[in-house]
Amino acid sequence: MSNLSEKPCIICVAITGSVPTKANNPAVPISVTEQIESTHEAFEAGATICHAHVRNDDQTPSSDPEKFAALKEGLLKHCPGMIIQFSTGGRSGAGQARGGMLPLSPDMASLSVGSNNFPTRVYENPPDLVDWLASEMRTFNVKPEIEAFDLSHIHQAVKMNRDGRILGRLYVQFVMGVKNAMPVDRDVFERPW
Repeated sequence: MSNLSEKPCIICVAITGSVPTKANNPAVPISVTEQIESTHEAFEAGATICHAHVRNDDQTPSSDPEKFAALKEGLLKHCPGMIIQFSTGGRSGAGQARGGMLPLSPDMASLSVGSNNFPTRVYENPPDLVDWLASEMRTFNVKPEIEAFDLSHIHQAVKMNRDGRILGRLYVQFVMGVKNAMPVDRDVFERPW
């Protein structure tokens, strides 16, 4: 039996996210400079992936490619070898604006392959947008990180992988515990369907 300490571990850090503001926690890094500094601290502590969001000056979520470019430049300089993953999440923009930073060719980008109900809004990921984001990721050699908020998202990602819309081995992040989405229940994956 192998020792668990010998198994590799991926530590992914989401420095900012799309919701918290300085009013929620004064330590939340909002500016690109603050995000670079905070990510560097996580990198020094062993983080290997940075899941990156960017913010407007008023702290609201953004998909601004210029902000993502500045963040990527700083992370490449201060966190050499760290995997850079951009968010294409729905809080930061609408439609194709959500993927406006993909031509910057980050290592990875989030890809939500289906919609679901959040407690106060619908997280919309219509099929045409999902297909466009996946196509942009293929064009710019960006590895998708499938954000599975629901079991149906896992099945959709497999389908997209089989028909060539998502290439290579699937990298899936299980987003569990969001109200009205996938529960925190390990047994749900072990049930025969």
